[in-house]
Amino acid sequence: MIPEVQGQLLRIYVDEGAKHESKLVHEAIVLLCLKEGLAGATVLRGIAGFGARHRLHKAGIERFSADLPVVIEIVDAAEKIERLLPLIREMTGGGLITLEQVRMIPPTTPTNAD
Repeated sequence: MIPEVQGQLLRIYVDEGAKHESKLVHEAIVLLCLKEGLAGATVLRGIAGFGARHRLHKAGIERFSADLPVVIEIVDAAEKIERLLPLIREMTGGGLITLEQVRMIPPTTPTNAD
């Protein structure tokens, strides 16, 4: 049987160009997670989307946008996620955040695939 660990997935939706204290929000959040020793964080860049203001963001040849949607996914134990959540909420300035319970399957051996 494959060992499983209960965890939490935190998803943060922001504009690619969103800033917090002169840093891009997605970069600042990933660096915070790295500093705090979380299991993992990934930034996914969208090609189209819209948010609460219903303003369409999309990539295309006609324009190179720095305002495309990005999703930051962070996975770890619920306690670690909950501890960072107030800082992350402040950094996003109102971006949408979701939480899900997940079953994590830990890696069997360390890899250099990070």
